[in-house]
Amino acid sequence: MSKKTQAAEVLVRLLVGAGKASPSPPVGPALGARGVKSMDFCKQFNDKTKHIATDTPLPTVITIKPDRTFTFVVKSPPTTYLLKRAAGISKGASKPGTEIAGSVSLKHVYEIAKLKQQDGNLKHLSLESICSSIIGVAKSVGIQVVH
Repeated sequence: MSKKTQAAEVLVRLLVGAGKASPSPPVGPALGARGVKSMDFCKQFNDKTKHIATDTPLPTVITIKPDRTFTFVVKSPPTTYLLKRAAGISKGASKPGTEIAGSVSLKHVYEIAKLKQQDGNLKHLSLESICSSIIGVAKSVGIQVVH
């Protein structure tokens, strides 16, 4: 006798613009290959992110169950995006460490840390450790943190 094995849940990670999910790539092919209707996801995602500024990139983790139903978690925007927006630049330095593309104050870093602390994987960290991590990211992008 052969036992029927239960298919496991599948995780799909995507970076989707707030309110801009559509069945075109990257959403459509990623979900279509796993048998999920991408239009259903797009409607739910756009509904959930309509209060966020349009085109803000949001990391999204989609859990697809064996019966082709899905749930998704929307995380906060990437740290580099938030830093570049706070510094008022569109692109980081081409030679970080020697070049300075822009600058942000510690107040900006603190506000970004408060936003990032709401993510599930960062809730256990102190605000101070998240701030130091953000300062490290700022250095790697070429943004100077002004005290």
